Amino acid sequence: MTVRLSRIQLALFFILLCPVNIIGLWWAVGSPLVMDPNSICRKAKRLVGKQAELCQTQPEIVSEVAKGARLGVRECQYQFRYRRWNCTSHNKYFGKILQQDIRETAFVYAITAAGVTHAVTQACSMGDLLLCGCEATRNRAPPRPSSYAAGDGVKWEWGGCGDDVEFGYEKSKQFMDAKRRRGKSDIRTLIDLHNNEAGRLAVKLYMRTECKCHGLSGSCTLRTCWKKMPHFREVGDRLLERFNGASKVMGGNDGKTLIPVGQNIKPPDKQDLIYSDESPDFCLANRKTGSLGTRGRTCNSTALDISGCDLLCCQRGYKEETVVFEENCLCRFHWCCVVQCKKCSVRKDLSVCH
Repeated sequence: MTVRLSRIQLALFFILLCPVNIIGLWWAVGSPLVMDPNSICRKAKRLVGKQAELCQTQPEIVSEVAKGARLGVRECQYQFRYRRWNCTSHNKYFGKILQQDIRETAFVYAITAAGVTHAVTQACSMGDLLLCGCEATRNRAPPRPSSYAAGDGVKWEWGGCGDDVEFGYEKSKQFMDAKRRRGKSDIRTLIDLHNNEAGRLAVKLYMRTECKCHGLSGSCTLRTCWKKMPHFREVGDRLLERFNGASKVMGGNDGKTLIPVGQNIKPPDKQDLIYSDESPDFCLANRKTGSLGTRGRTCNSTALDISGCDLLCCQRGYKEETVVFEENCLCRFHWCCVVQCKKCSVRKDLSVCH
């Protein structure tokens, strides 16, 4: 689903921005309307420290951060497309989600931090940024991927253009881990920073090794290998698993630690998502909780999972509708170089929540 935001919506998004809630900015700048780094920095007057410095000295980095935010928006909406809360960026409701320490907020922070890491790293490998490039591999031990036999006698060396994920990781950390206000927000700050890191690690810890053979007549006397990031869909899938198994926590007495809630529950590790408040059911529209409700959502009348009408419609029932729309069909290629299609009417039966 493509994110389309009006200028009024964007203005409201920026109103949501404050030192405690920097994430609101990056979801706003994920819109194509504000991909210009000068516009981002001009609107984000509350940026401080490293963020403000990068806006002034490295606008090209800011542009890639915006692309990463947009990447996070798209992936979030894909992963939650069948859920009651479908990762809407509606301006009247999104801010309320960010003000809560619920599972959904944890995913938003994690997927955005991961998107920024991925986008900046990708820009380095593509040569779009002057400050970085391919990964330096001089001091790394030769690779030995498990898919090859250990005793095949083939020589190895690092080469090609590996992804410099460390650079993307650091830039994501600079932007996402903004300085937070102390006092009452300490516990929330710890939760937000933890989820940011979980998102970055979902990219950094799952690099894969790719290799290419070299030799005469198709032989493989030398393998050149490099490190590549996981596809972002894999990152989204992995973070959704963490969302499903997210850990509820509460603040310790010292105000600096987080304690898991419940008996016999192990402390969450760095890759786990954490939250402190239970999510609303998102069944009915409620501006206070950021719920748009599920009235009018299409559902699957035969599915028993979260996309099924019973769960998605919150047992309110559903109605069957038939819609007719046009699509291209009977397309033919004509030399040279035009593809001509006819328009065909297609009828589709939909199940829509009451």
